[in-house]
Amino acid sequence: MSKSEEWIALEQKYYAQTVRRQPVVIVRGQGSRVWDADGKEYLDFVAGWAVDNLGHSHPVVTQAIVEQAATLLQTSNQFYTVPQIMLAQLLIENSCMDRVFFGNSGAEANEGALKLARRYGKLHRNGAFEVITAFNSFHGRTLANVAATGQPHYQEGFVPLLPGFVHVEFNDVEAIMNATTDKTAAVLLEPVQGEGGVVIPDEDYLKRVRAWCDQQGLLLMLDEVQTGMGRLGSLFGYQEYGVEPDVMTLAKGLGYGVPIGAFLSKQASMALTFGDHGSTFGGNALTTAAAYAGTKFLIENNIPDHARQMGEHLLMRLNELKSRFSFLTGVRGKGLLAAIEFESNITPQVLTHANQAGILLNGVRPNAIRFMPPLTITAAEIDEGLGRLAQALGKI
Repeated sequence: MSKSEEWIALEQKYYAQTVRRQPVVIVRGQGSRVWDADGKEYLDFVAGWAVDNLGHSHPVVTQAIVEQAATLLQTSNQFYTVPQIMLAQLLIENSCMDRVFFGNSGAEANEGALKLARRYGKLHRNGAFEVITAFNSFHGRTLANVAATGQPHYQEGFVPLLPGFVHVEFNDVEAIMNATTDKTAAVLLEPVQGEGGVVIPDEDYLKRVRAWCDQQGLLLMLDEVQTGMGRLGSLFGYQEYGVEPDVMTLAKGLGYGVPIGAFLSKQASMALTFGDHGSTFGGNALTTAAAYAGTKFLIENNIPDHARQMGEHLLMRLNELKSRFSFLTGVRGKGLLAAIEFESNITPQVLTHANQAGILLNGVRPNAIRFMPPLTITAAEIDEGLGRLAQALGKI
């Protein structure tokens, strides 16, 4: 039995069996590459589910973690801490927002945004509490976020769902208009649906939704847990579409490997006040120090623009693969968030062969694979990775 097989056997004995893992035990990472327990090297096109935006073990983030761990880890939000304030300032001064609250995950960020929407509806919409979201969306695993998510297979085991959510087709402004009632407080959308299979809306979609929300007095809330922090080619996804949301949620890439989430709001939309929300670990000194260091590096070195350029290169190479393999029927992406689609449900087989070839990918749908590599990936690494993918596809 290999070392990887030994670890997998222990996981199956002790860990809750709620996650279908790929049979790869990762023990080390550097840049765009990782190594398993048996020493095999892989190019990582998953990046911790769009988390490791500066790659694995980036020295700027690593140094910040080491220095902060030796200084101060946790105080709770009963007191002020400097890294939290520094990160708050950095995010606000580089976005259209005025206020931020830190949590520990994307799910917590969206929970906070949903609480804000309910409070806003109570104060400004005569008690309105409903939130319009899109089919095929994904907003997290908590009960509220499962109800907000427009995918029945995430919901079926947990009915009755929390009330207050209305689902409409994505990229359909008229559907949002028709769903709006006096009970509606907000609209919650992803700029690009990541978990939904990298679904990219029309260029004017969010602008038209913004205009409708302005007309009706609704909050426009954007879930940027996956699209934020440079993933689409701008620091935030909303900048790609020429709109400003009232509320925005972040996580994943905000931490560069450490767990952190945030919801940000315009001052006029910040309906929460003292006692309305809190978190023991939210904005922890360690996580905010890491997030500050990584975000500062991201901005100062214009990593989002690099992601845009590498995204164009990735799509070009994926389209070349599409021309070679007849069962590859679709290629789509924006920045370094991309997907390929197959004519049948062969994702499991593709992942197996890809692992063997040394490239880690995400099976986002039974017939689709998602690419979300580190934003620091190079063109040479993309070429090498897709060469390995071609080997895998050649075995189908």
